Amino acid sequence: MIKQFSMLALAGLLALPALVSAGVGPQSSDLDRKIQDLSAQLDQLKAQMAAQAEGNAATAAKVGALDGTVTSFSDRAEDWDLAARFKLNGDFRSRMDFYNAETINNNELDNDTAFTNRFRLNMRVGVTENVEFKGRLAMYKAWGMESAWNDDSNTAFPQFDGNSTRTPSDNALRVDRAFVNFNNIGGAPIWFSIGRRPTTDGNPSNIRMNLDERSGTPLTMDYAFDGISMGYAYKWAGDIGNGRVRVCYGRGFEDGLQYDGEPMDDTDFVGVSWDILQKDDRFLYAQSFLAANVFNYPNFQDPIINQLAALSPNDGRPGNQPAQEELGMFGYGPRENVGNIQHSGLTYMDKIAGLNYFATGGWSRTDPNEKGMFNDFVGMMMGTTGPNQDSENGYHAHVGLRYDIDPIGLKLGTEWNYGSEYWIGFTPGHDDLYQSKIATRGNVYEVYGIYDLPMGEAISKYAKTFMRLGYQRYEYDYAGSNDWNMAPYDLDDATDRMKLGFLQDTIESADQVYLTLEATF
Repeated sequence: MIKQFSMLALAGLLALPALVSAGVGPQSSDLDRKIQDLSAQLDQLKAQMAAQAEGNAATAAKVGALDGTVTSFSDRAEDWDLAARFKLNGDFRSRMDFYNAETINNNELDNDTAFTNRFRLNMRVGVTENVEFKGRLAMYKAWGMESAWNDDSNTAFPQFDGNSTRTPSDNALRVDRAFVNFNNIGGAPIWFSIGRRPTTDGNPSNIRMNLDERSGTPLTMDYAFDGISMGYAYKWAGDIGNGRVRVCYGRGFEDGLQYDGEPMDDTDFVGVSWDILQKDDRFLYAQSFLAANVFNYPNFQDPIINQLAALSPNDGRPGNQPAQEELGMFGYGPRENVGNIQHSGLTYMDKIAGLNYFATGGWSRTDPNEKGMFNDFVGMMMGTTGPNQDSENGYHAHVGLRYDIDPIGLKLGTEWNYGSEYWIGFTPGHDDLYQSKIATRGNVYEVYGIYDLPMGEAISKYAKTFMRLGYQRYEYDYAGSNDWNMAPYDLDDATDRMKLGFLQDTIESADQVYLTLEATF
């Protein structure tokens, strides 16, 4: 029995491989195909890896070749950084003026066409995180002239420190502004600034000049000078707006090295410039300053003009009255200090829809020394009076509107300003070509239009091209605008007109038309 079972088991074991082979025969064929597919994919992957290895080798070669260039870039990065810190923008203006004036002696002054070119280049450079430099170079000249042109009215200031780059001269590129700001002193909104100050083209003149932003700090003042300022910025409670206040000092005349007892001292300016409130287009601003030890006339750039200005009457006029020494044939005799001038102003400006508007008031006061200010020179020559040592108060008003028609790029504006008998504008750096409208003792009426030229898309935030066409009417009530030496003789008074006949043929009224083509970039 046991023997039979053993034989059956042996037979079963011998038959098992055949049974297994018979049961899995079809699956073995599928497995072979899958193995063949995997082998093909593996060969393909090997080929791709070989190609990738070749590409990596080529890339490595390129990286090696660029290594020197990258090193060169690194070496030049510092130079690039130096160049990137300079931010430049500028403007160019060509202007044509027509000017006609009537004098008290019924003479006519006329210049049918006066052409000028003005180019200005602004720069701003970061020094450190809280220190920056700002500057502006300017060239301003008349067509066909490399010097000051003829002026039979004898009222325009020749070039001197207070109007350098602000009156037509030669084609030299001069420094108009150059100062350094030290900001965030002690981590507070306090700054200190030193250099040639931005004291021209202030508000509200930016409206008629088509300036989007405030260009300078002056109000009823356009006088370039060198000095310092310390400022503090603040915010009003709530959402009212911001403000800033500055204390300023400047040098208007340097007396130089001289012997003791010489008649000249330095002329210095000290004052406060206060942005009381500013939010969007709303701006309330006040300015007040003292000009100490002012001169009777400045140091002109042209030495010949200085020599003529210093001549006394005995060098060319008949007579030998001692009082005439105070006048001079072409100026006021030797240069000397004549006293102090106080000056203050307040302006408010805003914009409602397309209507820009402003109102400005000004006050000036003289404090003369023994030399006198607002002197009656004719009376002094005749020996009937002496130097005027009284303090005199002057007043100024200025209002204006400009309506912007943005869809067609047109802006229409009008202005009026008035100066009283003893008003001192302190504006030798004005932009009215001949005589300053702000310094006028009388009335000035102006209308103008600005047209933004459709010259394609602007390529920078500074870019604009536009034309300005304007008309100014000057009506003088008193002589000597912008001057504190000669008495403001009343042009409607027969006696005063007779006195002016001994001095100069004074302008009584004038008409001026100007046309500009301007580009900012």
